[in-house]
Amino acid sequence: MDPALLRERELFKKRALSTPVVDKKKQEKDATKDEPKKKPKPSFVSTGPKVNIANYKTMSNNKFGVMARIVKHMKARHHEGDDHPLTLEEILDETNQLDVGLKDKQWLLTESLPGNPKIEVIDGRFVYKPPYKIKDKKSFLRLLKQHDLKGLGGILLKDIEDSLPHYDKHLKNLQNEILYIMRPIDKQKIVFYNDKTAQFPIDEEFQKLWRAVGVDSMDDQKIDEYLEKQGIRSMQDHGLKKPVPIKRKKPINRRKQFKKPRDNEHLADVLETYDD
Repeated sequence: MDPALLRERELFKKRALSTPVVDKKKQEKDATKDEPKKKPKPSFVSTGPKVNIANYKTMSNNKFGVMARIVKHMKARHHEGDDHPLTLEEILDETNQLDVGLKDKQWLLTESLPGNPKIEVIDGRFVYKPPYKIKDKKSFLRLLKQHDLKGLGGILLKDIEDSLPHYDKHLKNLQNEILYIMRPIDKQKIVFYNDKTAQFPIDEEFQKLWRAVGVDSMDDQKIDEYLEKQGIRSMQDHGLKKPVPIKRKKPINRRKQFKKPRDNEHLADVLETYDD
C-alpha cells in the first residue's frame, strides 16, 4: 500500500477524533420542550358541514315571497267578486307556483295561511278575509247607517276598498249618500253616511263665528279645558251609553221561612174564658 495514503488516513482519523459530535436526537427533544403545548379541541365542536347563511336567507325569503304572492292573489280575487274558497293546490296553480317544495307546502298549510289575519280558513280551504263583510252597495250603505245610528263614526276608505268588490263603481253610485272627511293626523279619508234628516238651516252669522274659531291643532281635551275657562260646560254624555245592569233580587225560598203565630190582641175584650 502507498505510504502517502496511509499518512493521510491517519491524519483524517486524528481530525475526526478531535472535533466534538452533537447528538441530533437530544436537539430535537430540547426543541420540543421549548414549544408551547397546543390545547386539545373541545369535544362539543361539531365537525359536520357548515350551514351556508346566504342559502338559508334565500330559502326563507323565497318562502315568505310565496306567501305574499298568495295573499295578493286572494285579495285580487275578492275585488273581482270571487269569494269561493280554494285549496292550497288550486291557489298555487292560479299563482303559477307549483314548484314549491313539500316543506314549504306544509308550512303554508299549518302555520302561515291559518295564522294570517287576511286569510280565512273554511273546511280546509282558504279565502280572503276582508275587514268588513260587504258584497254590494246595499250592504255597504247598511253598514254606514248602522255606524251612524250607533255613534261609531265613519269607516276608513282603505278598509272599504279592501272589503267591497268593485268599490270604485259603488262609491260613484252612492256619492249623494256618503260624505268624505280627511283625517288631519295621517291624511286618510274617512267615509260617513250622509244623514239628510239631520240637515237644518243655520243662521249665517253663527256660521261665520263657527268658521272663525280655529281648532285644527286642538284635541278634545284642550277644547274642554278652553270651554271650562270661559265658563262653558262641555257636553260629557256624548256617544254610546252603557246600559246599567239591573240588580235582580234573589228568589225567596218560602219553604225555609217560618211564620210566627199571631195573637188576636184586638179581640182581647171580646174573648171569654171557660175554665170554671
